Amino acid sequence: MWKARFYKALPDIEKQFKSARWMFLTLTVENCDVSEVREKIQWMNKSFIKMIQRKHFKNYNLGFVKTTEITRSKDGKAHPHFHILLLMKPSYFKYGYLKTTDWAELWRDCLGVSYTPITDIRMVKAKLNGEANKSAIAEAAAETLKYAVKPSDMVKDPEWFHELTRQVHKLRFVSTGGVLKDLFKEDTSEKDLLLLSEEEDTDKELRILNYNWFKKDKNYKRKLED
Repeated sequence: MWKARFYKALPDIEKQFKSARWMFLTLTVENCDVSEVREKIQWMNKSFIKMIQRKHFKNYNLGFVKTTEITRSKDGKAHPHFHILLLMKPSYFKYGYLKTTDWAELWRDCLGVSYTPITDIRMVKAKLNGEANKSAIAEAAAETLKYAVKPSDMVKDPEWFHELTRQVHKLRFVSTGGVLKDLFKEDTSEKDLLLLSEEEDTDKELRILNYNWFKKDKNYKRKLED
């Protein structure tokens, strides 16, 4: 659903911001016990808000789509991390370009940790036109908007997955900002994500999204409940 909305909105975005360039950013933290996932994600969200408020980020970023993924390491630890699509102004590549090590240092500073977190930043597409560009953007969108937990991790350790489910209850895993803030109109903004993550009791007025399988239409349809 999210990928479909992104693909639908992409032509208008690229038409409006013809000179902008897409980048794909991955931000991580050290692995943690699965019982600490909720606390870690809330901390990461706070740190990301610090990042987008930094002058350098605000000067060169037009908008972003951020998702959270949690994987299970071989020793049973949880690995929460962010996948982020960045729409960057052309001036970034001329005046404000940051190397991967610079992004890692920026993320480390926002986290307030002593270690250097693994960080990856790469261009999504070259300055080209045609199918090659569309394919590159599609791949980046697919990586950003994929599942929050790998299916293999769900079945590997039922107790681990059960605890993870409890940890992430009511957390928002997709957020947007800048010119992309309305890309998923039914989802939550970055600031709302943080507030709702910390104040679950205020979430009572939100409607629960349920999807039922309609055999006749051979598709899932959303059912809204109070």
